[in-house]
Amino acid sequence: MSSLIASPRTAIGTAPSAYHLLLNRHAAIYGIQRTFAGIGKRYNSSTPGDNSKEFFPPPKAPHIKQVKTAWVHPVYTDEQMRAVAVGHRDAKNWSDRVAFGTVRVLRWGMDRVSGYRHPAPGQEHLSRFQMTEKKWLTRFIFLESVAGVPGMVGGMLRHLRSLRGLKRDNGWIETLLEEAYNERMHLLTFLKLAKPGLFMRLLVLGAQGVFFNGFFLSYLISPRTCHRFVGYLEEEAVLTYTRAIQDLEAGKLPEWEKTEAPEIAVQYWKMPEENRTIKDLLLYVRADEAKHREVNHTFGNLNQAKDPNPYAAEYKDPAQPHPEKGLTHVRTKGWERDEVI
Repeated sequence: MSSLIASPRTAIGTAPSAYHLLLNRHAAIYGIQRTFAGIGKRYNSSTPGDNSKEFFPPPKAPHIKQVKTAWVHPVYTDEQMRAVAVGHRDAKNWSDRVAFGTVRVLRWGMDRVSGYRHPAPGQEHLSRFQMTEKKWLTRFIFLESVAGVPGMVGGMLRHLRSLRGLKRDNGWIETLLEEAYNERMHLLTFLKLAKPGLFMRLLVLGAQGVFFNGFFLSYLISPRTCHRFVGYLEEEAVLTYTRAIQDLEAGKLPEWEKTEAPEIAVQYWKMPEENRTIKDLLLYVRADEAKHREVNHTFGNLNQAKDPNPYAAEYKDPAQPHPEKGLTHVRTKGWERDEVI
């Protein structure tokens, strides 16, 4: 068992409390890092310990070097990522209005939980609207822990429908599962910068339990509405990361100006050596969210039971603009059905 390290609340030479013994015993058994790496401060964490262990270490197998993924992330250029813009698709029917209204309610709750407040014009100088690195990380972690749910639920339900219907899915499953995987990579990246404390872990657990089951039932009723919901949710994610990038560019987040992106991010996005700052990381994440926005708005325009997935299709005329995994052709509002089907 690793040696106990006194927390800021425990004076050197005093006996550790039962609470600290339990925490360190849990860390020793599961190999959990009790602080987070990369920055000199412990953002979003109330747990004691040192910085000597990985938060999610590689598997302990003597014959395995690393685990590879089946999904290779497309390469984004700097120009493509900087061209990503905030956008909104207007609600056109009752399904869209239900989806958009639900996202607004969820956004309000997420703002409350994560402590995010966006100032009205002329109120930018007020202290209650100032976002620190710690507050942004809290929001990112909570956001990404929720964002990884829809793709997994949609892919799972379509997989089960394919099995019981004894027919092909026409490419939807892979794109939905890849989206869930991508959102989880966002979460793992931010966990390299901050380790949530017990309170945030409980919030994530509760939110996932409620959101997973709610989205599961909703997808059974109306997959189209669910994809439109995710499209609107990703619009909010693009807005969130855009505001964080603006804060960083304005010099409001000095800690991040001298912090490099974690190695997990460098490998996943294939970040060039000269573009590995936190700002670059946020540009990559925002670009991913913009792509999810496009994909789900496009899915919301399709016939859920019959249409093939345009992002997994081979087109008769590849020279014409069409949906693809990268950022070559970005549609903020998604592709209309008559454009791709």
